[in-house]
Amino acid sequence: MHYALVVNPTSGKRRGEAIAAQAAERLGHAGHVTTRIQGEDASTARDQLKQAIDSGLDGVIVVGGDGALHGVLDHVADSDLAFGLIPAGTGNDTARSLGIPVKDVDAAVDLIVAGHVRTVDLARTGEAYVATVIASGFDSKVNERANAMTWPRGNMRYNLAILAELRKFEPLAFTLTLDGRTIEREAMLVAVGNGPSFGGGIRICEGASMDDGLLDVVVINPVSKSKLIRVFPKLYKGTHVTMPEFERHLVREVTLSSPGIVAYGDGERLGPLPMTTTVQPRALRVFAPPAP
Repeated sequence: MHYALVVNPTSGKRRGEAIAAQAAERLGHAGHVTTRIQGEDASTARDQLKQAIDSGLDGVIVVGGDGALHGVLDHVADSDLAFGLIPAGTGNDTARSLGIPVKDVDAAVDLIVAGHVRTVDLARTGEAYVATVIASGFDSKVNERANAMTWPRGNMRYNLAILAELRKFEPLAFTLTLDGRTIEREAMLVAVGNGPSFGGGIRICEGASMDDGLLDVVVINPVSKSKLIRVFPKLYKGTHVTMPEFERHLVREVTLSSPGIVAYGDGERLGPLPMTTTVQPRALRVFAPPAP
């Protein structure tokens, strides 16, 4: 088999390069051919990938995290190409949701060598495909603030952005159109989940399945700032679903609107609301263990 190996060398605290070399060697020993894709910027890498696909490939393998995956989804979605993921990011929510080992490169490569392909859904908003969660509200405001900061680096910048945003945050007015039915809410955040988690294991859409043909729309209705801080650890366990402020809808299409709010998908900035998202059933053929 001939695969494009798309590498984000800065992933995993700049371990992406070493992980890619390890993966390429193991794939080569198994008889596969890899063409390395690593441009100076995202646009160059996308052009290289398109040229490789046009020349003939059996699949595309990403070495990186959810952001690197997000950047190639429009090339592999709704196609015959198989998609492989070698986790090398900080979040790795897609890999975790699919049962792909996130701390064992050889085990992740072995899934590709074994050739087991699972077909899963994607979310689509405009021209962008999203594998995990589209977030808007408190989380997207934190992302906007963190992206505007030049110091510090890493998770500490995000933590400082949370504290800064929390000081002035108030519930936001949302209008949601759920399969044609419109509701209005004041909410802390609204998330649209193809998978259950984002942000490195925040299970905001606990219970979401990546192959049920539906999107999970989660609303966290207004809570006090002190309760929001106390509740935050529950998001990593998915136990927030018992809160009275938790609201969940299963839909095939949702339009979110809230003045001045942007949305993030797979951790990447998608753009301002309003935004319509639809489920794309069975849109991605991915090397992964069978669904549980």
